[in-house]
Amino acid sequence: MAFTAQDVKTLREMTNVGMMDCKKALQACDGDMDKAVDWLREKGLAKAAKKASRVAAEGMAYAHVCSKCGVGAIVEVNCETDFCAKSELFQSFVKDICKVVLKDNPADVDALKACKYPGSELTVEETLPEKVMSIGENLQIRRFARFENGTNVAYVHAGGSRAVLVNFAVEGDIDATEIGKNVAMQIAAMSPKYWDKSLVPQADIDHELEVQVALMDNDPKMAAKPAAVKEKIAAGKINKFYEDNCLLQMEFVRSDLFQGSVEKYIADAAKKLGGSVKFVDAVHFIKGEGIEKKEEDFAAEVAAQMNMGK
Repeated sequence: MAFTAQDVKTLREMTNVGMMDCKKALQACDGDMDKAVDWLREKGLAKAAKKASRVAAEGMAYAHVCSKCGVGAIVEVNCETDFCAKSELFQSFVKDICKVVLKDNPADVDALKACKYPGSELTVEETLPEKVMSIGENLQIRRFARFENGTNVAYVHAGGSRAVLVNFAVEGDIDATEIGKNVAMQIAAMSPKYWDKSLVPQADIDHELEVQVALMDNDPKMAAKPAAVKEKIAAGKINKFYEDNCLLQMEFVRSDLFQGSVEKYIADAAKKLGGSVKFVDAVHFIKGEGIEKKEEDFAAEVAAQMNMGK
């Protein structure tokens, strides 16, 4: 499998490893990005890999909780340019779409488009062309989620680059909003792969054990140790894997408020308020995550336009 200079750059961004080592990894793994990450980890060059994010489409991620009913919703709507994403017209449209999700609880994006647009007799689908005309760019309602039960807390980061909706089960007459905001900020900052260690698939644990054993195989000080010893050492490092990848087992980033895991922070903060709080679920939308955005070569574009005029 061939690979490009962009692949090398992406691997570097994911692993914080030098360009040449990233190139070697891709060469050794026939361009397979996931295998290249493991190759770098097994060589001891990369401690961990960030989630791949090759491109980022423009738009806005937004979350909101109804002050009257407590239902929470989170949406992502995409547009073509950052200039549009920052406009009041576009942001108002995104917030209106969130209102539709809160009110009508659509099953999917198609069902959402069939709902009435706020303050109008038209559906969202019928309103879209008008919004495209007034905003001046193609608009795509990409995804949404909704929590109806429990205590919901919304957080929007940096004007909509990320949004988080957290769902708690709360006991006692306490306000868990501040706890929710802090947990949501943790999610936005650290992008945990799993919410809790109990949710990690066995296949992922087995894969991590294989990486840890391979890492020891490539370490001159550890290579001669028996396989059983290496496997035992690898098993002992799984807790560190949980701390790096699972929200509740992660170190709470607001060390000025609490020192310990997120799970312990939630329990401690709730106890101080005179109640109990249990993390149930969350949704984290990163604007444009996973969308391939066409990269234009400006010089080639100008040249093509000049050639067209000949």
